[in-house]
Amino acid sequence: MALIKSISGIRGTIGGEKGNNLTPVDIVESVAGFGAWILKHHAKASVVVGRDGRISGPMVSQLAIQTLIGMGIDVINLGLSTTPTVEMYVTIANAQAGIIFTASHNPKEWNALKFLNEKGEFISAADGENILEMIRKGELDFVSVDQLGSVIQAHDAYDFHIQAILAHRLVDVAAITASQFHVVVDCINSTGALALPPLLEALGVKYTLINDAVTGDFAHNPEPLPAHLVQLSEAVKNSGAHMGISVDPDVDRLAFVCEDGSMFGEEGTLVAIADYILSKEKGNTVSNLSSTRALADVTRKHGGEYFAAAVGEVNVVTMMKSHNAIIGGEGNGGVIVPDLHYGRDAMIGIALFLSYVSQQKQNLTALRDALPQYTIIKDKLDVAGLDLDAIFDRLKKSFASEKLNDIDGLKIDFEEGWVHFRKSNTEPIVRIYAEANTSAAAQALIDKVKAHI
Repeated sequence: MALIKSISGIRGTIGGEKGNNLTPVDIVESVAGFGAWILKHHAKASVVVGRDGRISGPMVSQLAIQTLIGMGIDVINLGLSTTPTVEMYVTIANAQAGIIFTASHNPKEWNALKFLNEKGEFISAADGENILEMIRKGELDFVSVDQLGSVIQAHDAYDFHIQAILAHRLVDVAAITASQFHVVVDCINSTGALALPPLLEALGVKYTLINDAVTGDFAHNPEPLPAHLVQLSEAVKNSGAHMGISVDPDVDRLAFVCEDGSMFGEEGTLVAIADYILSKEKGNTVSNLSSTRALADVTRKHGGEYFAAAVGEVNVVTMMKSHNAIIGGEGNGGVIVPDLHYGRDAMIGIALFLSYVSQQKQNLTALRDALPQYTIIKDKLDVAGLDLDAIFDRLKKSFASEKLNDIDGLKIDFEEGWVHFRKSNTEPIVRIYAEANTSAAAQALIDKVKAHI
């Protein structure tokens, strides 16, 4: 069905033909390329690996682990884990790299290999191209039997991650505990069911779990969008909980449901947490081009400066470092707190959000309504048969009087809102995002731009 190689990793559907899907051959070849790249920089290396709860996870992870062993690389295996936990453990273990086996928000048919450097951060686009070139050239060597790598099973990764969160200076454990929150958590049949209970217990939060069997057979589409959170919304209302919490299968994206069952909005996750952090410490923020204007509004309110990066975590992180941002992420519910680590992390996001709510002493609907109000509409086009360069050139000419940004597809900034066209890194589509004060106004902007395609 699909095999996609990008800055987001090597992602594809399980089964089918080599080169067109994520088959065992593609997995071994990709991991061997990554291993060869590691060994170019380190004579001896260890790699931290972990996987989400997907059905294909055991197969994918074992193929990868055995490939690394065959290259003389030691493996620290976290087993079922979250993406941010693997990222943090790379530095905790003084490893030279990491691999996360997860297709994030994609359906169960998908899986992926996400490669990390020695800092526990996604490798750069240039490094990714280097790896692909080594694969193309066949520069993949394996060791003799006496030089095989070893495997260590690590069982303390969640503890390290949670303790680091509890120690963060802006996580107000006392205020959270005193608030006596009751939350409903949608674990989407993956590793959130393992990582979030001990975190919530440490924060003194009462919780109810749904979809908590770690089967990888997702109860609904795993992307935390309103249409997929109906069950969570009903559970919040029926239980009288203070809020609902939704994570994706690898626990790097985060969305909240208000006490009345309405959506706080995944775009609101980063905005609310930024409002909290910036109220304590002055600084700059970064999100991607497809994220809400509300973050810029909140940043300027607190005296900081906002910057927009190309879509993709590695791009956001690069810009955060260049502008010394103290909070950043993506509008899809991804929150990056750099003094914890440079990676989207729903777990630190939960702790900071609960700190915010506990100190504000308001329910979620009131907090949501107090933030800048925008509506984002998300649309898409199939890539097949489209000449994107020609389309973007035509749009640039048609809207030459508006503010244009082409660092990642094409974003057209109007006074009343914006429209962003970009080719997806994870699916064979062109994404179309538009934002304005109302959904009708956002749709009008999409229609206005589409008329010139």
